[in-house]
Amino acid sequence: MLHLTMINKNIIKYTSRIPLHSPWLIIIIFSFLGLIGILNHSMWRDELNPWLIVRDSKSFEDLIANIHYEGHPVLWYFSLAILRKILDNPIIMQIFHLAITVTSVAVFCLHSPFNYKQKILFSFGFFPFYEYLLISRNYAFSMLFVFTFCKVFSSRTKTYAYLAILLGLLANSSAYGLLVSFSLSLTLLAEFCFDSEHRQQYFSQSQKYDLFFSIAIIIFSFILSVYILTPPIDSYLHGGLNNGWIVQLDIRHFLRSVGRIFGSYLLIIPAHKKWIDLIVCAVITLFIVVLTLLKLSKKPIPLFFYIVGTFVIFAFTYLRFLGMPRHFGHFYLVLIAALWLGSYYQDSPVLLNKFSIRPNSIIFVHQWHHVVLMLILYIQFAGGIYSFSRDLIVPFSASRETAQYIHKSGLNNELIVASRDANMAPLSGYLHRKFYYPQLKGMGSFTLFKKGRKDVEQDEILSQINYLLKNQDEQKKILLILNKKLNVKRNDLKIVQIKDFKRSWVDDERYYLYWVDEA
Repeated sequence: MLHLTMINKNIIKYTSRIPLHSPWLIIIIFSFLGLIGILNHSMWRDELNPWLIVRDSKSFEDLIANIHYEGHPVLWYFSLAILRKILDNPIIMQIFHLAITVTSVAVFCLHSPFNYKQKILFSFGFFPFYEYLLISRNYAFSMLFVFTFCKVFSSRTKTYAYLAILLGLLANSSAYGLLVSFSLSLTLLAEFCFDSEHRQQYFSQSQKYDLFFSIAIIIFSFILSVYILTPPIDSYLHGGLNNGWIVQLDIRHFLRSVGRIFGSYLLIIPAHKKWIDLIVCAVITLFIVVLTLLKLSKKPIPLFFYIVGTFVIFAFTYLRFLGMPRHFGHFYLVLIAALWLGSYYQDSPVLLNKFSIRPNSIIFVHQWHHVVLMLILYIQFAGGIYSFSRDLIVPFSASRETAQYIHKSGLNNELIVASRDANMAPLSGYLHRKFYYPQLKGMGSFTLFKKGRKDVEQDEILSQINYLLKNQDEQKKILLILNKKLNVKRNDLKIVQIKDFKRSWVDDERYYLYWVDEA
C-alpha cells in the first residue's frame, strides 16, 4: 500500500511539472482515458473473429488459407499470433491496440506542424479517440504508419529505406492501407522524377543500393498484400472476387460515394434515398476539396498526394465498397497527411503561374481553409467525445455481459448450439471455446463466408437440435444461444427461456438463452 502511495505521489509530482501547453499533456490524458475506455469496451464480432482465426487455425498454412477469406492482409493476424504466445486472452489484443493508437497520437502531437488547439481537437476527435481506439481492428495501423511516414519524411534525402518499410507495413495492414501506401509511393516517385534538385541531393548522400533496396521492399509488400487480399473463388464476402463491382455510371451511387468523403470530414452520411441530401453534401464536399487543392497549390508534391490519395480511395469506394466509418475515415487521414507533408516544402509559384492565379486570392483561400479545417476539427472532436462517452454507458455488444453470465452460472461446459454463427464470435472469444453452429452443421468458432456455410432459419436450427438430442450418448439438454428472439415452436421439444441480454449498440449482437430438451 505504501509502495502504491509513493508511485501516485511521483506521478502527480511529475505531471505537475508539465506545462499546460505541452503536447505531453495531451498524450497523457489521451492514454489515461483510452485505457479506461478500451477496458470498458465490449468487443464485437469484427474484433474477435480475427482473434479466433489465429487461435483455432490448425497450422500456419491453415491460418494463411483462412486469412484469404477475410479481405485483409496478414499484418494484424501475425501480430495477434505473436500476442497470443504472450497471453492467450483477447484482452492483450485490446492493450496492443491501445498502444498503437497512443503511439500514433504521440507522433502527431510531438511532430506534426499543427497548432496546439488543432492537436487537441484532432487527438480527441472521432477517429483517433473512438473508431481507431476502442474498436480493436487493423485500421489503427493506418494512422500509425501514415503519421510515422510523415514524421520521417525528411529522411528521403539520404535514404528511402525507412519510408519503404513503413509503406510496406501500411500496405499489409488493410485494403485501405494498401491504397494510401500506393498513393504515397506514387508521390515519392513523382518527386524523384520531377524534382531534379532533390534527386541530385539524394544521389550525393545515399548508399549505393539504397534505391534498389527500397523499391524491392515496396514491390514485394504490394505483391504480398494483393495476393492475400485476392479472395478464393468460393468466397462470397462482399460479393467475392467476381461480383459486387460497379462498372456502369450510376449518378446516385456516385453521389453516395462522394457522401463518404463528406462523412469522413464531417461525420454525417447523407440519406441515400433523398436526392437533395446527396446533392447538398456533394456541393459542400466539392467546396472543401477545392479549398484544399488551392491551399496546397503552392506545394505541388503534397497537392499531388492529396489528389491521388483522395481519387484512389474514392475510385475504390465507387467501384467496389461504400464502406463504414473505419473504411472511409482514410479520406480524413489523407487530408491530414497532405497538410502535414506541406510543411516540408517551400512555396512554389509554378502552378500559380501556369493557371494564372493571383497570389492575393491564395491568401483569401488560406483564411477560408483555416476556418473550414477548424470546423472539421470541432465536429470531429464533438463526435469523438460523444461516441467515446456512449461506449462507456451503452455496451457496443452484449457479448461480454452474456459471456460473464454463462461463466458465472456454470454453463460454459454445456453443449451449446449458437446461431447466427457470425454474431457468436465474441462469445466464443470471451468463453474460450467452440460452439455447435447450425450454419456449419458442426463445431466452430470463427466464421468464413465461403462454400459450405449456409444461413439457416430458426426451424432448421430446432431440427438440428432435435437430431443432436436423439443422438447423444447420454440424455442431456442443450443450451441454445440466439442473436434474435426465438419465434417458432416444436411439439417434440421442450424450450425454456433462461435470460436475454438486450443492452447493445449493435442491434444484432443481443443474445437470447434457452434450454432445449426432448418433450
